[in-house]
Amino acid sequence: MNQARYKYTGKVYLVGAGPGDPGLLTVKGKTLLEHADVVIYDALVSPEILAIISPETEKINVGKRKGRHSLPQEETTELLRVKAETNPVVVRLKGGDPFVFGRGGEEMADLVQAGVDVEVVPGITSGIAAPAYAGIPVTHRRCNSSVTFVTGHEATEKYRPEVNWQAIAQGSETIVIYMGIHNLPRIIPRLLSGGMTPQTPIALIRWGTRPEQTQLIGTLATIVEQVEKSDFQAPAIVVIGKVVDLRSLLFPEQ
Repeated sequence: MNQARYKYTGKVYLVGAGPGDPGLLTVKGKTLLEHADVVIYDALVSPEILAIISPETEKINVGKRKGRHSLPQEETTELLRVKAETNPVVVRLKGGDPFVFGRGGEEMADLVQAGVDVEVVPGITSGIAAPAYAGIPVTHRRCNSSVTFVTGHEATEKYRPEVNWQAIAQGSETIVIYMGIHNLPRIIPRLLSGGMTPQTPIALIRWGTRPEQTQLIGTLATIVEQVEKSDFQAPAIVVIGKVVDLRSLLFPEQ
């Protein structure tokens, strides 16, 4: 059967759940969760947001957590396609924003090729929200005129072998790294070789915007040892640059 000509009953919505605080979920996203027939969600979606889903809705967890592998990407896309055959509203719920290091583009392309109707509902990305909740603006006129968002965990089959950390160090005043905790010992030396100083401030923000949010503040020279001593774990956002020092001004009580 030519999938591109197949007529599906339903529509798939790629919904960004935001970083965790249910108050940051968009109105459109909340409405879809309340009326969805099926919700296929990732592990990083907060319990408070999952609680919005109707009890009658079929819920399927395809996310990856420690000790349990995620459903392979091809199987996730196939699951979405199958559910759209018989269910009018299928929600693919992804943490943050579907198109910011969330494989939303891959899933949408595969579904469109299969003939499935797809709509994207953007969400607030953790790279902006988590620093904000920690009192760190990713841009500030006194500190920077650029910010770079980059993944610290790269796919092996991607378009080029690795991030050019030296070039990022030279070209951006603020760096926000997604999924970078485990690779910090490898990333930091490359930033230093690109010209950043050991005294450059860095913040690690775990479970950003949630009640359990914690942060670890240091410098490029100290942060790896701090992580080891405190056993600071993922998931966390990494912010590097002078803007990190603004937290003591904006949130002096912390």
